[in-house]
Amino acid sequence: MAGNLSNPTFTFNLKIAKLDIHPKAIYPVFLAGVLIYVFSVLCNVTILGLIITQRSLHKPMFYILFSLPLTDLIGITTGLPRVLVDIVTETNDVYYPTCVLQAFLLHMYSGAILFLLTAMSVDRYVAICNPLRYNSIMTPCKICGMIVLAWGLDFALILVLFSLQARVEKCYSFITTMHCDNPSLLLLSCGGDLTVNNIYGLFITALMQTISISIQLFSYTQILITCIKQTHADSKVKALNTCIAQIATFCLFEIVTTISILSYRIPSISANAGRICGLMIYTVLPTVNPVIYGMKTKDIRIAFFLVLKKHKVSPGKNRSAVKNRKK
Repeated sequence: MAGNLSNPTFTFNLKIAKLDIHPKAIYPVFLAGVLIYVFSVLCNVTILGLIITQRSLHKPMFYILFSLPLTDLIGITTGLPRVLVDIVTETNDVYYPTCVLQAFLLHMYSGAILFLLTAMSVDRYVAICNPLRYNSIMTPCKICGMIVLAWGLDFALILVLFSLQARVEKCYSFITTMHCDNPSLLLLSCGGDLTVNNIYGLFITALMQTISISIQLFSYTQILITCIKQTHADSKVKALNTCIAQIATFCLFEIVTTISILSYRIPSISANAGRICGLMIYTVLPTVNPVIYGMKTKDIRIAFFLVLKKHKVSPGKNRSAVKNRKK
């Protein structure tokens, strides 16, 4: 790399910012982080397992939803374990290529959530506003196309972002945040012209937000109008309940992201508080999202309890079968 050859201050072993934790609190904080990670993984894997194994969930809506816990697993696995290791070892070293990979995956994670929630809002719009045409509109081919478009557009935009970042000459070797991202990698630059990088970064952020917000706003506005026009109270409640999880997830994502971005731009906020806000992006959402979908999506809730019921009944059946054999 040019930056490494011409600038001896830059090395491939970078130092990354760490939380200011009291020595006595290191292991309690580490344990809390491990519990959060395990809980998130178990919840998201449960959602994935239910969608795969339960025929009642083999519907277009859940084919799209399948990508959401998968994305959450990518987000929390990319970000949290490395932070936990740094807390215990207090080394706070990161290899540059690993840092770039983490940054790429975290940006992919954020973009994927926006596009997948957008695809889910379109599915709900068709299901509620055009129920009789739902099966003809939301065909398996179109569902597959929506999922590929969401991931493909996200990948293409982020790939260009990091291609622009890779051409920048590096001089410094300290990452100012607890996780690697595009802005922190740009701060390693030697101070050259970063106008193109900054403009493109703002462009894709605005593009993703505009596409996501505009389509979701249209979809949920039409759903609300349809619900108001319906005369049956049960139909209104059922229609709205199918959208609550998506709306709650989107609002949570926007709140967490906004808090994180603002924390780095408020001079009065402490560095520790800013870093904790940064952690929220890839810890809060992957932990809370499966809980929201588990509680607010009726089909997932029913499938989950059916699986539990089968596991409870099976041991009893096995014991009775053994007794019958003995007789």
